This record gives sequence, structure tokens and C-alpha cells, in this order.
Amino acid sequence: MPIAEIIAIALAGFAAGAINAIVGSGTLITFPTLVAFGCPPVVATMSNAVGLVAGGVSGTWGYRRELRGQAHRLKWQIPASLTGAVVGAFLLLHLPEKAFTTIVPVLLGGALILVVAGPKIQDWAKHRAEDAGRSATDIGTARTVALTFGTFAVGIYGGYFTAAQGILLIGVMGALLPESMQRMNAAKNLLSLLVNIVAAAAYTLVAFDRISWAVAGLIAVGSLVGGSVGAKYGRRLSPTALRGAIVVLGLIGLWRLLA
Repeated sequence: MPIAEIIAIALAGFAAGAINAIVGSGTLITFPTLVAFGCPPVVATMSNAVGLVAGGVSGTWGYRRELRGQAHRLKWQIPASLTGAVVGAFLLLHLPEKAFTTIVPVLLGGALILVVAGPKIQDWAKHRAEDAGRSATDIGTARTVALTFGTFAVGIYGGYFTAAQGILLIGVMGALLPESMQRMNAAKNLLSLLVNIVAAAAYTLVAFDRISWAVAGLIAVGSLVGGSVGAKYGRRLSPTALRGAIVVLGLIGLWRLLA
């Protein structure tokens, strides 16, 4: 592998790790980079998923304080993410590539709308809860079910394609949870990491010879450092700045997918 290609892939991994910790669309950096260097799309998807696990670990660790107090919801979301990831990985290994990627721009566009509308939806839910004499922090059974199903659906998407799954998660949680952006971002990092672990394990077990391990290693090294950097600076962003970063990078990702 030429030295220029090695550097480019490692830098793409660094950028993806940082972006995933803050927003969640780093695959939109690494995936096109790998394809540009001649990686077949499915090989690029699998190698990328394996490599980005390291960045997910460092990004999740960097947001560990914001995860406190979320166990009561994560006990439903974690199994949903894991189950969805298994389904998504199965689909990637058995369905034609075009069978799923045609709907990706629609899903991403819908998620961005939810990210933008999140504060208004949360305010509406808060006022409705107060009018009914309930605590605004009590999401109730219906929203818990919706959150679990939404997390499961995003897990399927993440296990299949991985790109921008974090934006989809933020969109779902922002519409259903009375939480701050930073706390939702922490949960997003953990759930995305679990999906990537499941997908990477499935690809390794079923298609070990189709993974480019040199590429996966370069992305792992770059994303491990990038995840730490992204978590460090992402935690300092205001909710408005974080939401703005998600929308801007999401729009860029949507443009790249459509292009």
C-alpha cells in the first residue's frame, strides 16, 4: 500500500472518530475514501465497521459522565440496538447492495428534521405532561415503546450501512426524551458502539477473508485518537452548537449520498 494511501486512510479514520464522537456521521468520511482507493463497497463497509470500533470506544469513554442516570432507559435501548445490529449485518451479507441504500437519504433527511424540531417537540411533550399532572421527565409506556422500537430500527440501519446512524439516533431520542443534547449524545455514542461491535463481529465470523485488515487497522488507529479528541471538544459545545454541527454535517452527508 503506497505511503500516501496509508496516511490518507489514517487521517480519514481520525476525522471519522472525532466526528462520530460529536455528531455521528464519520463513515461518510471513511467510506468514500476507501471506495476512492479502489475498495469494493461491501469490503469498504465491513473494513470500516471493524476499524471504527476503536473510535467508538474512545468516544464513549470520553462521554462516560453524561451516561450517568440513563440506565433505566438504556436497559431497553441496548438490547434493541444489539438485536437490530444482528438483523442489519445479516441483511448486508445476504441482500443486494442497492436494496437498502436507496432509502438511506430519506432516513437521513427525516432524522435531520427531527433534530431541528427536537426542542419544539420536547416543549410540546413537557406542556402536555404538566397539563396532565405528570412529571415532564416521565416518558411513560408509550414513549418507552416508541424509543425501543426506534432504537431497534436504527440498529438495523447501523448493522447494514453504519453511515450517519448517530444522527438517526439523536433524531429519535430528541423527539422522545426530555434530555439535554450532551446526554443524548453520550447514549448515542454507546449505542452506536454496540452496533458497530456486533456488525464487526458478524463480518469477522462470516466474511473474514472479505475484510481488508490493513485498512481496518489504519482506521482503528486513526479513529481511536480521533474519538478521544472529539469527545474532549464535543463536551464543551453548547446544545445549540452541537445541534447545529449535527445538522450541517448531516446535510453534507445527505448531499454526498445523493451525489
